[in-house]
Amino acid sequence: MLGEEIRKARLKIGISQETLADRSGLHRTYISLLERNRKSPTLDTLFRICKPLSISVSSLIKKVEAERDENR
Repeated sequence: MLGEEIRKARLKIGISQETLADRSGLHRTYISLLERNRKSPTLDTLFRICKPLSISVSSLIKKVEAERDENR
């Protein structure tokens, strides 16, 4: 769920995983793992990812929460 929202936000601004990785100081492989929900980021990592996506961590979490509630 969280990974899907990260991917949607990244695609919305039209950047690659590589670009997001560079801008957030993370490895592209890690971004891929997050987007496929294979890894769970720390709070610090979420802040690092959200900054280049120009979204707040709280808005990202709110989207995940809404998606989760919708699927219940």
